[in-house]
Amino acid sequence: MQTTPLDILAIAAHRDDVEQTCGGTLLKMAQHGRRTGILDLTRGEMGTRGNAESRAQEAAEAAKILRVSWREALDIPDGRVENTWENRLKVARVIREQRPQVVILPYWKGRHPDHYTASTLGYEACFLAGLAKLDVAGSPSLAKQDDKSLTPHRPFKIIYATLYYDVRPTFVVDITELFEVRFQALMAYKSQFSDQETGKDLFPAQAEIRARTEAMARFYGLLGGVTYAEPFLQKEVGLVDDLTLIPVKSI
Repeated sequence: MQTTPLDILAIAAHRDDVEQTCGGTLLKMAQHGRRTGILDLTRGEMGTRGNAESRAQEAAEAAKILRVSWREALDIPDGRVENTWENRLKVARVIREQRPQVVILPYWKGRHPDHYTASTLGYEACFLAGLAKLDVAGSPSLAKQDDKSLTPHRPFKIIYATLYYDVRPTFVVDITELFEVRFQALMAYKSQFSDQETGKDLFPAQAEIRARTEAMARFYGLLGGVTYAEPFLQKEVGLVDDLTLIPVKSI
């Protein structure tokens, strides 16, 4: 049984990745009446702080703050996101179930292998989901009762959230009025971002997280002529009908 389609689906490796890279954009789209969703590929069980259970609760709270319509996590092992046939089928099934028009993926380069692998995995799953003859069950162990009712679907647009990598974005989204709520969604992950002994040599203090988050949002806002923004990249050439309506001042 297929549900009401999502307008936008953000796919990321870990719970809290979306909140850091495109949470403000999802909230803005929800305020515009769009149905938004988040697919976390892993459950965060390998993190230095917290566990899968605590992060699930935090992810649910963050989703409420961002007014997300749908959020789920797959069972791909944390720290071992691999672009396998089985994993592509898992994501392709979600694409068919949720039928998003736009998919947001992580940028295809980065420090964390899970992040850049999630990018390629997500792209290939979006392609596979549109193949009419593809059985997304793949194997008896993956089969679900409603798999045969899932008709092919391929998103119209795939864009990449680039905040985790130093690359010039194609465009930015103005989140000036939403920055505080976006930060509140990130802070819902108390197991990750509250000041604590565990991992204190790896994680910055909470006050520093605030400073870094604001600095990044201000930097990308400066590129777009606003106060705070989130950066994105698209592979396609943009299409313009009216030169007088192109945003962002040149001089």
